[in-house]
Amino acid sequence: MKIGLIVRLVVLVLLVAFVVSPASFEWAFLPLTKNNQPAIYTQNTLLSLTLSHLTFVAIATVASTLVAVGLAIVVTRPFGAEFLPLSRSLANIGQTFPPVAVLALCVPILGFGAGPTLVALFLYGLLPIFENALTGLTTLPPSVNEAARGVGMTGRQRLLGVELPLATPVILAGIRLSVVISVATATIGSTVAASTLGEVIIAGLLSNNVAFVLQGGLVVGVMAVLIYDALSALERVLMARTGQRR
Repeated sequence: MKIGLIVRLVVLVLLVAFVVSPASFEWAFLPLTKNNQPAIYTQNTLLSLTLSHLTFVAIATVASTLVAVGLAIVVTRPFGAEFLPLSRSLANIGQTFPPVAVLALCVPILGFGAGPTLVALFLYGLLPIFENALTGLTTLPPSVNEAARGVGMTGRQRLLGVELPLATPVILAGIRLSVVISVATATIGSTVAASTLGEVIIAGLLSNNVAFVLQGGLVVGVMAVLIYDALSALERVLMARTGQRR
C-alpha cells in the first residue's frame, strides 16, 4: 500500500514537473523526432493546455452530476417512478451519439470553441453517474428507511440525511468513471478550436511528429490514472465511514 502511494506521488511530481517545465525533458523526446523537428510543443504552454483541459472536465462533470443525480432522485420518488424509462433514455443519449457527432451538431449552433466541447462531455458523462445514482438510491437496506420513518423523519429529511449519504460512495463510483471518460474524450475538443491537450496530439499527427503525440497522450493518460486512483481512495474512505463494504 505504501509502495503504491509512493509510486503515485512520484508519478504526480514528474507530471507536474513536465507540465510546468517541459523543456527540461527535451532529452527524452529527441530520439522520437526526425529532420530537426522540435521535440517539445511550444505553440501553447503545456501548463495552460492542461489547466484548460481539466477545467472543461470539471465543468462538464459538475453539470452531469447535478442533472444525473437530480433525475435519479426524481425517478426513485413515488411521483416520478413513471419517468424512469424516459430518464434512462435521456441519460443514454450521450453514449448513443459519438462525441464527434455531438461536436458536429453543436458547432452550427454554438460556434467553435468551448461550447460544443462542454456539451459533448456533459452528455457523455450522464449515463454512468445516473445509473450509479439510481443503484445507490434503490439498493438501500429497507430497515434503514423503516428506521428513519420510525423516528418521524419526513421524505426530504430521509433523502438528505439518510439516502444520499449512504448512496454517495456508489454515486462517486459513477462520477469516477465519468471523469476518466471525460479526461480522454476532451482531447477531441481541439478539433473545434477548444483549448485542450488534444491540440498537442493533433499537431503531432499533422506534422508526423511522434514526440508531440506522445507528450499529449502521456499527460492525458497519466492524469486519468491519477484521478481514477484519487477518487477510488475517496470512495473507500466514504464507504468506511458509512460502514459499507466494497
